[in-house]
Amino acid sequence: MKKILLFCATLMTPFLVKAQQDWHIGGMVGISNYSGDLSEKRVDFKYTKPTIGIFVRKDINRYLTLRAGLQWGMVAAADSTAKSAAYRNRNLSFRSHIGEINLIGEFNFMDMEETGFTPYIFAGISGFAFNPEARLQGQWITLRNLGTEGQGLSQYPDRNPYNLFQFAIPFGVGAKYELNETWTVGLEFGLRYTFTDYLDDVSSTYVDQNTLLLYRGATAVEMAYRGDEVNPKNGTPGVYPPDGTVRGNPKNKDWYAFSGITIAYRLAGGGNSAQRRALRNTGCPNMRF
Repeated sequence: MKKILLFCATLMTPFLVKAQQDWHIGGMVGISNYSGDLSEKRVDFKYTKPTIGIFVRKDINRYLTLRAGLQWGMVAAADSTAKSAAYRNRNLSFRSHIGEINLIGEFNFMDMEETGFTPYIFAGISGFAFNPEARLQGQWITLRNLGTEGQGLSQYPDRNPYNLFQFAIPFGVGAKYELNETWTVGLEFGLRYTFTDYLDDVSSTYVDQNTLLLYRGATAVEMAYRGDEVNPKNGTPGVYPPDGTVRGNPKNKDWYAFSGITIAYRLAGGGNSAQRRALRNTGCPNMRF
């Protein structure tokens, strides 16, 4: 019995660095997309933008992984490229940088130590900063402080200025492949359900033109309604709509998505998977659940 315990202890010595070997650092590079009031389709891939991020990942056990990360991306859309005449006549557009911090749990369907590969699903919580802007006469104009839908005006007490930091629920699917004992690559598709409808600065209805002009100025009026700029070939130029005319859909929150290729480096180097497989084959106690 003493010999068996000594043998197992000898084999388990490499696992004294287990705490390090279960930690990974890595990054993602890929694409970002948007879904909201300015997207005619669920996701308009014409406005696909880049995303890049870094993360730290911890293997809790064979099937559960936690990770924390920072992600940057961009989202954008424009009514002018829509097929619907209603969208083209509205003629709104926007872009926004998104900076996200997240905490995510991954459920792995397979044991990476045995297969070297696993698909997974993930979900978590994130906070993100954004700041929608639109181009006017060749310059990018930030939209939030203009109050294009009457935010902050006493005439519209139910419309408060929206916060530029919001929370979201990230979830999605992915797959990871172990290149060797140190490096892992993957492919991930992730959606973000947000708790704001102002990712694009569009949510509810137009407000009175004269009121907006008086309290927010001519630029606010120009950015609130851009149908008068429509090219006759692409739509019908119009005039500023009456107060209360539908501008967006407040019932549906905005979404964004980050998808791409991941690569991760296991801290403390190799030997981890092979050594654990060898330990299992000896019948010695497995220290990982």
